[in-house]
Amino acid sequence: MHALRTLTLTQARLFLREPANVFFGLLFPTVLLVGVGLLLPGMRDPIAQATDPAALRGIDVYLPVVLALAIATVALTTFPPTFGAYREKGILRRLSTTPLAASRLLVAEVAVNVGVLLLGVVIALIAAVAVFDVVAPRQPVLVAATFALGVVQMLAVGGLVAALVPTAGAASVASMSLYFPMLFFAGVWVPTPLMSETLRAISAVVPLGAVSQSLTEGWFGSGVPALQLGVMAAWTVVLVPLAARLFRWT
Repeated sequence: MHALRTLTLTQARLFLREPANVFFGLLFPTVLLVGVGLLLPGMRDPIAQATDPAALRGIDVYLPVVLALAIATVALTTFPPTFGAYREKGILRRLSTTPLAASRLLVAEVAVNVGVLLLGVVIALIAAVAVFDVVAPRQPVLVAATFALGVVQMLAVGGLVAALVPTAGAASVASMSLYFPMLFFAGVWVPTPLMSETLRAISAVVPLGAVSQSLTEGWFGSGVPALQLGVMAAWTVVLVPLAARLFRWT
């Protein structure tokens, strides 16, 4: 435990030395949320009749999408490149000759990235309440469960990339190839309600699309998104052992 704690603190210091990690991990969700809310016309106007006191605004609906984006940003843009860089520089090869297990390094990296993600989400939620007075979720337990499962699922996706990429550059290319399509299906550019029925069905089985839809249901709906929760659990069950099996030191 002492070795793991020391390793985690070391990884945290290395993480914070990279300005891009700090921005995308801690600040990007807040910058995106505030920027979209203040700069895009109509985001602060009620979607339904203005006389309806319960009418949601565009910025309210966009908040769960931003939370899903925050998960994907950490899982795909900061997590895999670290392992790619370590493998490229031979650090993983040298570590393989020591008693340090790959699992300890993985646990340390996961702990750092999850800590950064949670802090970034807290900052975004504070900004959402302070700047836009967003509504509270109707089903907070479902939102929390979805967020936790979504984090595990997306870190499993990132872990599979991290297990295989030979360099930091390859990790970035592979991660971005997954990141931007997932953002589309999560509703970052085209809100899910405006998607065609076919696109919504595809979004429900895409890892990040399932997170976004389940968060949205927990925030504004009253049902349980069984399909989306099942999809996240299925991706997790498949990808975690696959990433562990395929992990390479060199």
